[in-house]
Amino acid sequence: MVVFKYNGRTSQGTLKKGTVDAINKQAAITKLRAQGINPRELEESKSILHKELSIGAKVKNQDFVIYSRQFATLIRAGVSILESTRILGEQTSSKPLKKALQAVEEDVKSGLSFSDATARYPKVFPALFVNMIRAGEATGNLDESLERLAYSYEKQFNLKKKVQSTMAYPVVLLVLTVFVAGFLMLTIVPQFVSMFEDMGAELPTITKMVMGISGILQSSWYIVLALIIIVAILFNYLYKNNKAFNFTINIILLKIPIFGKLLQKSAIARMTRTLSSLFSSSVPILQALTIVEKVIGNPVIAKVVRESRTSLEQGSTLTAPLEKSWIFPPLVTQMTAIGEQTGSLDYMLEKIAVFYEDDVDRTVDALKSLIEPLMIVILAAVVGTIVMAIMVPMFSMYEQI
Repeated sequence: MVVFKYNGRTSQGTLKKGTVDAINKQAAITKLRAQGINPRELEESKSILHKELSIGAKVKNQDFVIYSRQFATLIRAGVSILESTRILGEQTSSKPLKKALQAVEEDVKSGLSFSDATARYPKVFPALFVNMIRAGEATGNLDESLERLAYSYEKQFNLKKKVQSTMAYPVVLLVLTVFVAGFLMLTIVPQFVSMFEDMGAELPTITKMVMGISGILQSSWYIVLALIIIVAILFNYLYKNNKAFNFTINIILLKIPIFGKLLQKSAIARMTRTLSSLFSSSVPILQALTIVEKVIGNPVIAKVVRESRTSLEQGSTLTAPLEKSWIFPPLVTQMTAIGEQTGSLDYMLEKIAVFYEDDVDRTVDALKSLIEPLMIVILAAVVGTIVMAIMVPMFSMYEQI
């Protein structure tokens, strides 16, 4: 979307100037005339204040899931693509999505197909969405493709939220534990250090360790804080920009006890759900695998998907690379092989997705009931260790007195 400055007159002859946003100059003229303004001068605005209207920001997953479901419902109800796009563009609360839909509306009016129009804005409309729409347009089953798309996005969004909520709880409690321990080390422990030094008593090893840590934090807390910030920034930079580092971290995450299995099952469910939706919409298998590789969000699985595509190109099977990879259990490889042999790959992949989605649901429920008491025990152990380090020498001194 581009912002144009205009200078013109209304139908009553009143001079008027201002700005209008449109996909191109002709669209801006059409928009102004529809408002009763005859533009005499029209040029693109160079002001930095109007840069926010550019279509570059990503749309939140939740907003796009809602849009997909509403779009599918409108098309199923017989509303035209152009009218559906206009309606959803007006009512969405997401600014990037609103701007994109307005631009898509103008593109469709100018003669582009809906899939080609959305393909122009890859930061807003993912490859999965564009290709399933394109397949639906080609086969004449756009309403069915949209229903599958909306259902797929909803399942993936709900699954992702459940995994995130399960992972977030221990992280929050861990941060709380660090803050509580830091508070005790910086405020409570130092008050007893001077007392122990004045008494000259022989201190237990655990007390010496706690006092040593407390001393380091007191004298060099800013260095410790700076190191933590630097490590966090460096980690974030490498994770986003270094493919080898990103790949290694994802392997480590997938092999973490308990949580690794949860991430693995979630990723498998997302991959098989996406592939099933693409196959059901008649997207060619090689193209479908390329899309999944881009949208899966896990480089470890993306690598295996890429190998599967190469395997098919060389005349082998989709299943062969899956069987060689440690990340895919026998259930996945066996059902995928049956789907290839019987020509029901989309059906088998959907069954795999349903199985692992249900498995993730059960795992999340079980973990939620176990994580809370476990984290409370960890918090109590950390605080208890610090308190014990203070109290043990005090009891020893009282016994001597």
